[in-house]
Amino acid sequence: MRNHTAIITFILLGLTDDPQLQVLIFIFLVIAYLLSITGNLTIILLVLVDSHLKTAMYYFLQNFSFLEISFTSACIPRFLYSLSTGDRTITYSACLSQVFFIYLFAVVEFFLLTIMSYDRYLAICKPLHYVTIMNPRFCKTLVLCCWMVTWLLISPLFILILGLEFCDSNAVDHFACDANPLMKISCSDTGLLEQMVIACSVVIFIVTLVCVVLSYVYIIRTILRFPSAQQRKKAFSTCSSHMIVLSMSYGSCIFIYIKPSAKDDSVMNKGIALLTTSISPMLSPFIYTLRNKQVIQAFNDLVIKLYPSQGIRGLLK
Repeated sequence: MRNHTAIITFILLGLTDDPQLQVLIFIFLVIAYLLSITGNLTIILLVLVDSHLKTAMYYFLQNFSFLEISFTSACIPRFLYSLSTGDRTITYSACLSQVFFIYLFAVVEFFLLTIMSYDRYLAICKPLHYVTIMNPRFCKTLVLCCWMVTWLLISPLFILILGLEFCDSNAVDHFACDANPLMKISCSDTGLLEQMVIACSVVIFIVTLVCVVLSYVYIIRTILRFPSAQQRKKAFSTCSSHMIVLSMSYGSCIFIYIKPSAKDDSVMNKGIALLTTSISPMLSPFIYTLRNKQVIQAFNDLVIKLYPSQGIRGLLK
């Protein structure tokens, strides 16, 4: 008889069985995770305390930083625990919860990145109407819509995942619980679930990508009409960070999730997934802030408040 309650724990196979390589991966992930948490928490704190950052762009950036922390925290700490203790088991409920939150935070990120593209479009193409349109209430509504639409999209998928039966194997070929490796070991018919995962992925990626591309087509067309080279450089500078983060997010996730079957080889996917859940959240705060004079100034002002007569340069000495 097949019954998904027959298996109450899963075994996460991870990335490798080589002890030395596991040590290197552990050190790498600890550093990446700490930098990610520190960088994104810094952005959240700066937007909260600095009055100069009370704009729509930084409100969205603050929410994006929260999602980056949540996304990487949904899987990296559990993997670090597994590497440090050697305990690769995870309960059925914990595994399903991990799947849900990874998908939830990842999809909300895509919608939020799309809204951030629209924000840049208004700031550059319709600057006179920007403040009126992007008022605090509208910004909060947009963020709330990201969460609601994501919930509506992933709920049917998660219900189907809950119905999977596991009666033969409990070894998940991944370092975290994910839909594709779970479908591989399920003794249920996963045809409908695979099709829904692909369909939802395509819809989410295509719809958001079309919106992003359209926004930047108008942005680039507007920028090229600026009479001054300095104006064009400044305008491109405000969009470059967002474009880099967009490239990382879309490139990695399209490679992982838009595939014909869950039976594909997963070695490369696990490597890409590791980079997506560790490197991207670590780099995002630095990409957004290193070329942003307002954020750097806000950080310097905060340091001066905490350490009088210091500032960034004083701390670095």
